[in-house]
Amino acid sequence: MRRNHSSEYRNDSRRNLKLLEDEGVISPKEIPQISEVNKYLQKRTGFILRPCSGLLSARDFLASLAFRVFQTTTYLRHSGKPHHSPEPDLIHELLGHVPMFADPLVAQMSQDIGLMSLGASDEQIEKLATVYWFIIEFGLCREDGQLKAIGAGLISAYGELMHACSDKPEHLDFDPVKTAMQKYEDSDYQPLYFVARSIQDALVKLREYAKSLERPFSVIYDPFTRSVEVIRDFADFAPALQRFRMEFSSTTHAIDNLSLKKFPQA
Repeated sequence: MRRNHSSEYRNDSRRNLKLLEDEGVISPKEIPQISEVNKYLQKRTGFILRPCSGLLSARDFLASLAFRVFQTTTYLRHSGKPHHSPEPDLIHELLGHVPMFADPLVAQMSQDIGLMSLGASDEQIEKLATVYWFIIEFGLCREDGQLKAIGAGLISAYGELMHACSDKPEHLDFDPVKTAMQKYEDSDYQPLYFVARSIQDALVKLREYAKSLERPFSVIYDPFTRSVEVIRDFADFAPALQRFRMEFSSTTHAIDNLSLKKFPQA
C-alpha cells in the first residue's frame, strides 16, 4: 500500500508512517500488539487505542475521543479484497488512524470534536459525527497544489484513495457548518469529499464551529489527570484559570530567557 500510493499522503503522514516503521511499531510482516502501539502514541500525543467489540453509538465513540481514547475494532478485512473494507477493520485503524494520532494537530482536531460532543443534543451529535466522517475519516487537503489524504478511511484503502483524488467525485471546500448537513455513503465510495486548505485551517474552522453549539456547559480537558472539568459558572472556572496563569508564567519566563540569550544586554 505504501509503495503504490504514498504520493497521495500528506508529507506529515508519510513522516509519521516512516517513524512508526523505524521504531518497529508497525511492520509489513506482522500485526502489532495494541499495547506497543499505545506506548508509542502516548509518548507522541497522549492518545491510546482501546479494543472494543460491536458497534458503539456516535455519542459514546465521540465522547471517548474527548479523553484521547480511540475505540478500535479487531476485525480484519478479507484477503481477497485488500483495497477496500465496507466497515472499519484493524488495517484501517493501524495504517489509517495510528499515523494520524501520532500527528499533534490531527490528534488535537480529533479530541476537539470529542469535547464538542460532551453535553451535546442528539441533533448536534449527528452533525458532529458527520463532520468527523468527512474530515477525520474521508477528508482531503491541498498540499503542494495537489489533493492529499487526511482521512484514515482513505489512507487505509487504496481503491477509495485513488477515487477521492481523481476527477470523478465532487470536491467542496471544508466548512463545518455545511459539512455537518451533508449526507454520506457508508457502504461504497463517497460521491463527494471535503477539502481543507490545511490541517491548521481545518482546526481553526472547527473551533469557530464549536462556538455556535449551544450546550448546557463548557468543558476544559486536564491532560495531567486525563479528565474533563465541567464549567457552568465562574466558580467552576477558577482551577483552570489558576493552571493557565502558572503555565503562562512559565512560558513567559522561557521566552525571556531565550530573548536574553539572543539579545544579551551590553
